[in-house]
Amino acid sequence: MNKKKIIFISGLHRSGTSLLYKILKQNNNISGLSNTNEIEDEGQHVQNIYKPAYEFGGVGRFGFDPSAKLDENSILVTEENRIKLFKQWSRYWDNEKEFLLEKSPPNIIRTKFLQAMFPNSYFINLTRHPIATSLASKKWSKTSLKDLIKHWLLCHETFNNDSIKLKNVLNIKYEELIDNQEHVLNSISKFLDTKIMPSDIPIKQGINDKYFKIWQKQSKNIFERHKIKKIIDLYNSEVEKYDYSLINF
Repeated sequence: MNKKKIIFISGLHRSGTSLLYKILKQNNNISGLSNTNEIEDEGQHVQNIYKPAYEFGGVGRFGFDPSAKLDENSILVTEENRIKLFKQWSRYWDNEKEFLLEKSPPNIIRTKFLQAMFPNSYFINLTRHPIATSLASKKWSKTSLKDLIKHWLLCHETFNNDSIKLKNVLNIKYEELIDNQEHVLNSISKFLDTKIMPSDIPIKQGINDKYFKIWQKQSKNIFERHKIKKIIDLYNSEVEKYDYSLINF
């Protein structure tokens, strides 16, 4: 267990984590959880050490519950739990592979916990435009766009603050994965120090545009549009660490 390199993919629901997960699983030296009979083969659903996202409200809601966040100081960080969690996931991994892969959206607020459990870990966080992420999540969360944007901000702020203490972390944008897969996979190759091969998985272009059009039609409050525009400008900037305190939403 201590010799294994575990890759954790994080990112909010509808941020492209499943796409990246499938791409990485195609590589010969990476094993992702398979045949779990759970949604997207997410590791959160095939273990009983910590609660999955739906226990805290699910899509677009889990980050609002302080008890959903886990870090290195959690009482769950024990040797017994570490062994148990690894065994539970190992049932769905090919443990002969060099890298073992797990992805679950709430990982975005649990990176320090996962690193404490498995020190030899790599974290790849996927971020998607806040408007597209929120509107794509709306039918599952049944909350307002404003609350979904606030949830996006809160979870990404938590990740950015926690990432300072992560030994191996890479943050990539969904839009870059869609528009320039080769560049993103090269970045991941350097990060993991292993060759990540191009994928034959079909990738649809321009999906975000649909959600931008919806937002333009729905957002009639001038003040709220101004607030959201600040978030959009921040996301579109080249700044790697966003200062979310600048946005009083």
